[in-house]
Amino acid sequence: MATMLIVAPVFALIAAGYAAVLFRFVSEGAHKGISEFAFSIAIPALLFRTIIVSEFPDVSPWRMWGAYYGALAITWIAALLISALIRQRREDHEDGVVFAIGSVYGNIVMLGIPLVLSALGNEAAGPMSLILSVNTPLLWLCGILQMELVSRKRTGSVLSVIWPILADLAKNPLMLGIGFGVIWRFTGLGLAPVVDKTIELLAQAGSPAALIALGITLFRFEVKGEMTSVAAISALKLLAMPAVAFALAKLLNLPPVVTGVVVLFAAMPTGANAYIFAVQYQRMVNPVSGAVALCTLLAAMTLPVVVMVVAGVR
Repeated sequence: MATMLIVAPVFALIAAGYAAVLFRFVSEGAHKGISEFAFSIAIPALLFRTIIVSEFPDVSPWRMWGAYYGALAITWIAALLISALIRQRREDHEDGVVFAIGSVYGNIVMLGIPLVLSALGNEAAGPMSLILSVNTPLLWLCGILQMELVSRKRTGSVLSVIWPILADLAKNPLMLGIGFGVIWRFTGLGLAPVVDKTIELLAQAGSPAALIALGITLFRFEVKGEMTSVAAISALKLLAMPAVAFALAKLLNLPPVVTGVVVLFAAMPTGANAYIFAVQYQRMVNPVSGAVALCTLLAAMTLPVVVMVVAGVR
C-alpha cells in the first residue's frame, strides 16, 4: 500500500497530461510552455532548495558513479551486442549506437526526480544531483564520439565535439540550479524564511508540471517500428540496467539512500532525449519512439517493484 501511495500519484499525473491532450483540454503544443516552466524555473528552484536544506550522506561520489555508470556501461555493451544479433547487419554499427542510447538514456529528470524525492525524501537530493550533473553531457559525449568513430566521418577534433556540449551545459537551468545550490550551501548562510518559503512554493510546482508535461509529450509517441528492437530496448532499460545497478551498489557497499537513488534512476524508462538523438542521426527513429512509449507504459508496473526493493534495503 505504501508503495502504491508513492508510485500511483506519479503515473496519475502523467495520465492526466495525456488525457488533457486526448480530450483536447489543451493543445498538443502545450507541453512546450509547461516543460519550459518546469525545467527552466520550477525544478531548478527545487534542486537549489533541496541541496541547501538537505543532509548529504557521507559517501564517495566515485563509488556512487561507479555503481550507476558501471551499470550504464555494461548495459551499453550488451545493447551493442544484442543490436548486432537482432539486426543481423554487423557492418551497420550506427544503428547499434542509437540502440544503446535508447537502452540506457532514462527519463531521470521528468520522471526520476519526482519519484525519487517521493520515495526517498530530501535526503536523496545530494546523490541525485551528483548523477544529474554528469548524466546528460556524458551520454551525449559518448554517443556522439562513438557515432563519429563507427561512421568514420570525423569532421574535426575531439574538442570540436566536446565544446558545444560544455557550452550547452553551462547554460542549462538544471545545472545552474545544482551549481548555485552547492555554492550557497558552502557559504553556510542558509535561506531567510521569506526567501525559503517563496522558493518552496515555486519548487512545489516542479514535479507536477514535469509529470503533466511528460504525459502531454507521450501523446506524440507510439509503439511502432521493429517490435523486436522495441522489446529488447525496453527489457534492457527496465530490467537489466536496474538489476546491474543494484548488484554494483551492493558490491560497492553504498548506503541505503544512495543505493535507492542509483537503482531508481537506473530503472527509469527510456527518455525523450534518446528519441532526439535518433532523430539527429536519422537512425532507428521509429523503434526508439516505440521504446519511449512502451517503456513508460511498462514502468507503471516495474517501478512499484523497484520501489519495494529499494524500501527493503533501507
